[in-house]
Amino acid sequence: MFSFCADPKSLEGAAWFACYLTSGTHLAMYWSVGTVMLLLALAAPAAMAFGFAGALAARSRAAPLALAGRGYIAMVRGVPDVVFFLFVPIAVDQGVEYLRHLWLCPDWTEPVRRGADFVVCPVAKMPPSTAPRFAHDAWAFALALLAFALVFGAFAANTLRGAIEAVPRAQVETAEAYGMTPAQAFRRVVLPQMWGYALPGLTNLWMILVKATPLLFLLGIQDIVYWARELGGSKTQVYAYPHPDWRVWYFAALLAFYLTLTWGSERVFARLADRLARGQATAAGERLRRGRA
Repeated sequence: MFSFCADPKSLEGAAWFACYLTSGTHLAMYWSVGTVMLLLALAAPAAMAFGFAGALAARSRAAPLALAGRGYIAMVRGVPDVVFFLFVPIAVDQGVEYLRHLWLCPDWTEPVRRGADFVVCPVAKMPPSTAPRFAHDAWAFALALLAFALVFGAFAANTLRGAIEAVPRAQVETAEAYGMTPAQAFRRVVLPQMWGYALPGLTNLWMILVKATPLLFLLGIQDIVYWARELGGSKTQVYAYPHPDWRVWYFAALLAFYLTLTWGSERVFARLADRLARGQATAAGERLRRGRA
């Protein structure tokens, strides 16, 4: 990045560190921080969408919907998360490729399953082999995002279902007595109040989601954990920037990053909890009323 970085081995002190910390591999590590933040920004609303759909399905009076919603919640909550993080990307990737294979290569006669191998025609590969590197990275990220959304959506569904049931039934009956339909009562009475009950559980779920982002490393995505291990390992004289084992410093930087992220999240959720508690007949709402008195 700097003009004096042409010969790193001739540098010392601050100049060496300036060149070292702005090398191409370090810029890739800084970019991976954006990857983690983008995953959080997209996985949280996606998980909430899966969770809300799962909660409504689990409470549905239609038996097939209720069975599907409860089955989704029970299955994901009962299986270790890492299994889903590894299974979903592989299953979806092979499923998409198989459908493309049936569509694009109808004359293919060889079996797709060949022992432990999964082989489709070249044009059915997803993304195509001729696609740029960005397309492959985007596809891998999309599969990882789907896995995160499915897993954390099941936990969100269980939290939201409990929050919906925590709203006093008498309020819903009163709304219906005034002429509201069940859908109107849910939208105008239950939905505004349920968030106050759901927020503590959703806050914990967000913290777990933040701490689960290093699992991107298991999915083959070059996240900050990958780069911390790669860059922190000892480098010999064959590298432009030789140094001893510095992994402890890199992982200490990761520790500071995640602690800062969770600390900021706690502050945001605390403000949100106060806002949701205003005017509500809950313990938090009562504390706010007493504080203003």
